[in-house]
Amino acid sequence: MTRIAVVGGGRIGEALIAGLREAGTEPSDIVVIEAVEARAEQLAKKYNILSTSLDIGCEGADVIVVAVKPQDVPAVVGRIGDAISDSVHESIVVSLAAGVPTTVLENKLSAGSPVVRVMPNTAMLVGHGVSALCKGRYARDEHLEQVSTIMESVGLVVVVTEAQMDAVTAVSGSGPAYFFLMAEAMVDAGVERGLPRDVALKLAAGTALGAGAMLTGGGEGPAELRYNVSSPGGTTAAAIRRLEAGGLRSAVADAVEAAASRSRALALASTDGDDDDEID
Repeated sequence: MTRIAVVGGGRIGEALIAGLREAGTEPSDIVVIEAVEARAEQLAKKYNILSTSLDIGCEGADVIVVAVKPQDVPAVVGRIGDAISDSVHESIVVSLAAGVPTTVLENKLSAGSPVVRVMPNTAMLVGHGVSALCKGRYARDEHLEQVSTIMESVGLVVVVTEAQMDAVTAVSGSGPAYFFLMAEAMVDAGVERGLPRDVALKLAAGTALGAGAMLTGGGEGPAELRYNVSSPGGTTAAAIRRLEAGGLRSAVADAVEAAASRSRALALASTDGDDDDEID
């Protein structure tokens, strides 16, 4: 039995709660800490869980998941540190925020506190997220396994080093938006060629779903899958040639670098995040 406190009742916090409940976690093992009273009551009723204050919710929790905006993380973790500083019970503090290093979290907690940093993406809202995990200086392998089990309730999990987190953020954290943009462009192109918009959307979305299933099916990588569907002299080969000529690869590389650079900037900004937060 793992007692989990989720600090923050926004979309990401709710997605995790929903995934945990769907995975069979008992309602009594989940507590939500949310500043907006109406929202806290809504989540408590919807998922049959306890909603309470930060001090009470963190007391005795095995895992404390911080699901607030990146700029709010340092202040919230500082308050968590105050709440659990005198506890003999070990709590793993987990951050779901982009760009906040484990050292920022550790500096707000008692010496030796285990910290795990997670970079999820928004597909966790539908149970198909991808979450990358890295551990802080004092987190042990069993802590990482415990957090992995929690995040597997909302999708796939990979373990990386903290040095790789900016790249993870750029590829998978921001990645869903890249595919949404591609789908949007495909829909618009289909409409220009006479398709009703709803039909074009179904075609693009269904194609994305199928392509994703093939990519995760194992065995073949994206280059091989693309080769298999590109008949010599065919329609797909013609389209791919035009995408390559249009600089698709360099545009994607530039986009990933821009996202990684922003992630690094957030990490620097988070070291100054000492303002009070409204979570109570």
